Amino acid sequence: MSAFIKKNSGKCYLTQNDYLKNRFGQKVVKLSVNAGLSCPNRDGKKSTGGCTYCSASLSGDFSQSADISITNQLYMQKEILKKKWGECLYIPYFQAGSNTYAPLETLKKMYSEALSFENTVGISIATRADCVDTEIADYLKKLSESTYLTVELGLQTIHDKTACSINRCHTYQDFLDTYRLLKERNINICVHIINGLPGESTEMMMQTAREVSKLKPHSVKIHMLHIIKNTALAKEYEALPFNLLTLEEYIALICDQIEIMDENIIIERVTGDGDKRTLIAPLWTANKKAVLNGIDKELRRRRTYQGIKKDL
Repeated sequence: MSAFIKKNSGKCYLTQNDYLKNRFGQKVVKLSVNAGLSCPNRDGKKSTGGCTYCSASLSGDFSQSADISITNQLYMQKEILKKKWGECLYIPYFQAGSNTYAPLETLKKMYSEALSFENTVGISIATRADCVDTEIADYLKKLSESTYLTVELGLQTIHDKTACSINRCHTYQDFLDTYRLLKERNINICVHIINGLPGESTEMMMQTAREVSKLKPHSVKIHMLHIIKNTALAKEYEALPFNLLTLEEYIALICDQIEIMDENIIIERVTGDGDKRTLIAPLWTANKKAVLNGIDKELRRRRTYQGIKKDL
């Protein structure tokens, strides 16, 4: 246990900060980008409502306006973060929308502009499993050979019944097909999952974490479900409130998931902080520091760490 913690700057799990610092030799921060791309779940190709939890900003609540050039978006965020971190290395993060959902030539221009930004060492691209075809995968393979690329695939849950109820509009098998398409090209993949989705038991959430661990992605992001104003989920919740995880339940669940997660998988995120101006519930998620501290405290109390139960 002590060797694992010493390796990871006192943390009981492998953090993105530690991984990037070890890889690049100094602090690396992500700068979010809004390229103005839509989603097949919103433009009518598959649906017009989007996932029930997704806000009008397409999960880019803290991104800049797409009317601002990519270069200027990056510069504006750099100036803000420089006050906290000083001079750093940067990874532009295409966050809002589905960022492979455009003609390949459009994608190439977007990524090229971002990679030309000063002190950039890589690029992160968030997208959906149904927005990557063979042509795009082949191009991403070439891109990954010249820079540190991570493709962030939203899975959310392995349970198709839940995916249907949140209007995800693709199956777990769809996800696996795209995952393998990228994996066989040696592309780094970050898998997103969400805890607390309506109707899911603790065991269902643990099953999702177990299956993701078996896939051995480059990294994972674990989120708590946020209910945001003006979303389909908000209307459902206001009409018929459903149970949400308490802070204590969430901390226990996250620690259980960390224990079964392969120790070589980077855990980029263990919680998310929604925009306080639009957050309906659970309100405890707005205090990100308390959540992170609670997770660290519980892992130390258990005298446990990432991967200790991965084979159980």
